[in-house]
Formats: sequence, structure tokens, C-alpha cells
Amino acid sequence: MSNNSTREQFSTSLPTVETETVDIRKLLNDLLRNLSAKEKDIVKRRFGLDRPQRETLEEVGHAHGLTRERIRQIENSIIEQKLRRIYGSKKDLMYLKELVVRLLEEHGGLMEKEYLFTILDRLSRPYSNKDSDLKKNHFDFLFSKIFSEELEEIKKSARFKKGYKLKSHDLDHMEEMAQELVREIKNLKRILKLEELLDLVHKLSSYNKHRDKFDREHNLDLNSVLKDSFFDPKELEIASGYKPLYSFLQAIHDIEPNKFGYWGAREWSEISPGTINDKIYLILKNEGKPMHFTELAERINEMGFDHKKANPATIHNELILDDKYVLIGRGMYGLKEWGLKKGTVAEVIRDILERENRPMTREEIIDRVLESRVVKRSTINLALSNRKEFQRTEDNKYILKD
Repeated sequence: MSNNSTREQFSTSLPTVETETVDIRKLLNDLLRNLSAKEKDIVKRRFGLDRPQRETLEEVGHAHGLTRERIRQIENSIIEQKLRRIYGSKKDLMYLKELVVRLLEEHGGLMEKEYLFTILDRLSRPYSNKDSDLKKNHFDFLFSKIFSEELEEIKKSARFKKGYKLKSHDLDHMEEMAQELVREIKNLKRILKLEELLDLVHKLSSYNKHRDKFDREHNLDLNSVLKDSFFDPKELEIASGYKPLYSFLQAIHDIEPNKFGYWGAREWSEISPGTINDKIYLILKNEGKPMHFTELAERINEMGFDHKKANPATIHNELILDDKYVLIGRGMYGLKEWGLKKGTVAEVIRDILERENRPMTREEIIDRVLESRVVKRSTINLALSNRKEFQRTEDNKYILKD
């Protein structure tokens, strides 16, 4: 992304950057340039600026032969007396700070850390896949230590995930809304599409009480930045039109969207599937059609629910043992809640005729069987030819044999 295209997505009032994109690694190196070798090493170790894992005060002290308290003093001195004093003279740092502040302002003053980092990651020079955690450490260091006059890091909160807020904004109204919303969702006992969730938010008494705090100007067009982050393009449109509310939903600790864009309590199995059975059910429910057990294994692995690889044989065992799944063809399974029934083709035909309680044509029976079974027409015809089970009437229809 060129410097011009980056600026075009945002307000022209933002400071400009001389580089092609926001290069976080270069920006940090420039900020740390005037530190001594010892000071650089302490800062890099403590905040994971050259390694994914951050080191404790004790670990850094051991590396330098100093006490943890002395390392703390040196760290505070470096940040407060050196780095914070010079960052205002760095154009690219000031641009990044203004960009983050603008993002937070348009999102109601609060953003969950991963959501904020996702946006900034796509507006900055890319890191390699193995350095993705390193880049997060770079953002964290700048936001929590260098931009700390404007930003406040949320580390532990009963209501919200880790994130950042503007120091000028309080969260009392959001705390109240989060408590009411989580209670309402759990009372509903079902997952919701984003559009339904926003409708529920609009009905909250706490939202209507604090509605004015969510009225923000929406000048930042993030569609191109976030288009790959949504399961449904309509969700992107909703998120873009309701930035403060969407950011609020992302930040709430006790609710989550699942891989298919449905929201609910984070402990629900349809939101955070923990077992292989949970994953099978979630895939089938969202596909809305029967699937072969090998296809289910492939789909589960594609979705990347976690780092566990799904094995077709394990999937097959789960499908066989749980009666909420129905075998409808060779290796093909669907959900019992769809109205599918277990049994042979002959048993399915018998069930159809019993429920209809009338003579039925061959084509009617075949069509009905195919709604719940993946079988050949010849298999259905063969079952109908069983004269011990079925009787053909004079007008070529079929009834149950008395």
C-alpha cells in the first residue's frame, strides 16, 4: 500500500508519513537508536522487541548481573526520560499515534486488542508469519509505554477482553450495557446473527440510556482493510456502519462470534466447540445438508477451530455412536433434527406410508425417500417390490401390506 493510498483512507488532517507504509520495525529501531547497547538490550528483552517471548525483571536482571529492582528503575528511566521525550519529533510515530487515536475515537473509545491489531497490521509493512507475535509486541510496547498519555491498556477486566481505550473516555456505560446484554443473550439460549445481535442491543434499556455516547462520525473507510475478516459480506457492511457498537461487541469478554458469524455466550459449544462432536454438529448445522464423514473431516480441518487435526476414522466413530446423527447413505450423515430417520429404505418407505395414511404413487414415494436418503432409484424400486411389506393397488399406487 503506498503512502498516498494509506492517507486517502483516512483524513487529510492526519500527519503524513515519508515512508511508503507504516514500517513498525523501522520505526522502533529509529526510536531506540540513541540508547546504549545495554539500554537497548533491557528494553528489547522486557517487551519482546526482538523475540516473541518477553522476559521477566528477574530474567533480564540475571542476564545483566543486576537486581530486578535495578532493572525496573533502568526500564522506567529509559521510557520516561528518553523515549517519551523524543517520540514527538518523529513524524512517523506521530502519524501512528494519531491514526490509533482516530480509530479509537470512531470505535467509541474502546477496541479489543486483536481487532485493533488486525486493522493496523493491514495498514503497515507486513512481517513474516513466524514474526506475527513479534509485531504484536511492537504494537503493545508503543501503545502502552510510548503513547500512554493518550491510551490506556486494559489488562484485567471482568467485562472486557484485553484491549486499549482512550484515557479521555470512561467505560461505565459500556460496563452497564455489557452486563445487560450478556444476561439477555443467555436468556435467549440461542446463537444470533450479527444483525439480530444489534437489534437486541438497540432494545437494551442501558443502550437507550447511553445512546448518545455511540453517536460518532464515521469518516474512516475500513472495508478494504477488513473484507477478509468476515464470513458474510453483509456482516462487514453492518460492522462498518455501526463501528462503536461493533467494537463494543468485540470487546465483551463473555460473548464471541463463531467461525460462521453467529454470536452467543463464549462457553456455548456452538460458539467455542471443544470436542470433535461439537465440531461435527456445528459444520453440519451450518452446511445445512448431509455430508460424507471424510468431507466432514476436511471441512473441520479447513475451519481451523484449534490446532487439533480431525481424523476421518474418529469422525466416523462419533457419527455412529451419537443418535443425533443419521446415516442416509454410504458414509453420508445428516442431523436428526432435520427430520431424518434411521433405518433401511424399506423402513423409510413404511414410515412414509404410515404418516401419509393414503395410497401413493411410485414417484411420490421415490421423491420422499430421496429427501432423507442418498440412494439410487433402483434401490427404492427394489424395496417396493417386496410383497411382504408393500401392496400395489389396481391404480398402480402403493399401500402397506396388511
